[in-house]
Amino acid sequence: MANIRSVKGMVGLVTGGASGLGRATVERLISQGASAVILDLPSSDGHKLAAALGERCAFAPTDVTSESDVRSAVDLAKEKYGKVDLAVNCAGIAVAVKTYNFKKDLPHSLEDFTRVITVNIAGTFNVIRLAVGEMGKNEPDADGHRGCIINTASVAAYDGQVGQAAYSASKGGIVGMTLPIARDLAPMGIRVVTIAPGLFATPLLAGLPEKVQSFLARQVPFPSRLGDPAEFAHLVTAIAENPMLNGEVIRLDGAIRMQP
Repeated sequence: MANIRSVKGMVGLVTGGASGLGRATVERLISQGASAVILDLPSSDGHKLAAALGERCAFAPTDVTSESDVRSAVDLAKEKYGKVDLAVNCAGIAVAVKTYNFKKDLPHSLEDFTRVITVNIAGTFNVIRLAVGEMGKNEPDADGHRGCIINTASVAAYDGQVGQAAYSASKGGIVGMTLPIARDLAPMGIRVVTIAPGLFATPLLAGLPEKVQSFLARQVPFPSRLGDPAEFAHLVTAIAENPMLNGEVIRLDGAIRMQP
């Protein structure tokens, strides 16, 4: 099985890398012998986290929707570690608003909708388009493999709940671009895979009351709990290491199908 790869020695960019799923991914990459550049907002804990994780981890203050920020992050990875093998897109935002609030006679804010689409879809695409330019310069292995992109969608792409029009649309967009980008990049030996997590114990959910969190956990058929970000990170490294995984969206959700 000579084609099975190892993340040891890989260099990864991780957006949203200072908290939640992104942070768990960074920590796992470092623990498995890879190097990682954290792309997160200047206000995040990215600087502190990179310092704590040592010389194989660096922080690039980044707004994923900014071309110059992402270019700088890619340059930093190249300068510090010599290459980019992996880009993991975990940065994302959410709002919970109904399409129309009939009690207040108020439509969903177009600005809020656009912001979620811009960060989640355009931000993800911005990182992909700029990271693959660097990946394309890698020496291909015996398989012709040069790199791997891993995106984060959500089960909301399929089972979007009340108030989730913007978030579900944004995650559906990530699902929808997985295959065409995988096809675009196939001649260069760059794979594209998307993970669609269910309910995970991330800052996004941690803000909810304890009662709501345990209610949500009970909706998961098995295991009946919130996902651990380390389980997401485990799948990231499995995808990076398995060259046959390409152009696919993997639900990581304990078999949950969200109720309205």
